[in-house]
Amino acid sequence: MENKLSAEDIDRIVEMGWEDRTPFDAITFQFGISEQETIEIMRTEMKPSSFKMWRKRVQGRKTKHQALRGKVNGRFKCDRQRAISNNKVSKR
Repeated sequence: MENKLSAEDIDRIVEMGWEDRTPFDAITFQFGISEQETIEIMRTEMKPSSFKMWRKRVQGRKTKHQALRGKVNGRFKCDRQRAISNNKVSKR
């Protein structure tokens, strides 16, 4: 990895990597690292059993691979996300 990442950046990468709906492309866009570099960071920052569970879960998963699910208006967002004006959840 050629660019130096801060501890905060690494924490955020692990958090984004763990989230099922955050594609690797979003991590690449934000931090300038490849999918393989993200996997290496996850490997070093997680317990071995957690890493194995994560890899099994994300391998080939549409939500983690932008090419498998397609882009939505050039943004990284969940296809089920509603516009704020169409939000049906009442605010209390």
